[in-house]
Amino acid sequence: MDGGDAQGPWRGVIAEGEWAGWSQWGNDPFEMHAGPFFRRKNEDGSIVCAFRAEKKHMNGSGFMHGGCLMTFADFALFAIGSDALEGTGSVTASLNGEFLDGCEEGDLVECTGEVTRAGRSLVFIRGLITTAARPLLSFSGIVKKVRSRHASTSDQPQ
Repeated sequence: MDGGDAQGPWRGVIAEGEWAGWSQWGNDPFEMHAGPFFRRKNEDGSIVCAFRAEKKHMNGSGFMHGGCLMTFADFALFAIGSDALEGTGSVTASLNGEFLDGCEEGDLVECTGEVTRAGRSLVFIRGLITTAARPLLSFSGIVKKVRSRHASTSDQPQ
């Protein structure tokens, strides 16, 4: 996933419906297609990510596809690390996950986590994806800060 640029990747807060009070990633077509995924910043500064499991997220056996969980984990890396990544472009450098359980269509899937270290160019993050407080996927990842691909033309070499 590309963490966007200094403009800020998060759309405004949703005003109504099931996702009132949540935000969506605003500039990643794949995330919108694969999700939709949502994030909320709690009063204590912690981040929660979530989505509702739909038929399109299931595998042939009727359980959540592992690729969907890993895509959601990648989304969560950037949501959880958003304060450490603010003002910079960023990309996933590493993402590791351990599948713990499955879930079904209609389940609310949530993720919490923490930044374990934020350096000058690398941010280390870990998280846990759950449904009804039951662990589905434990993951860790590294996000690399990069110069935005969308730099103004005045920043480009002549």
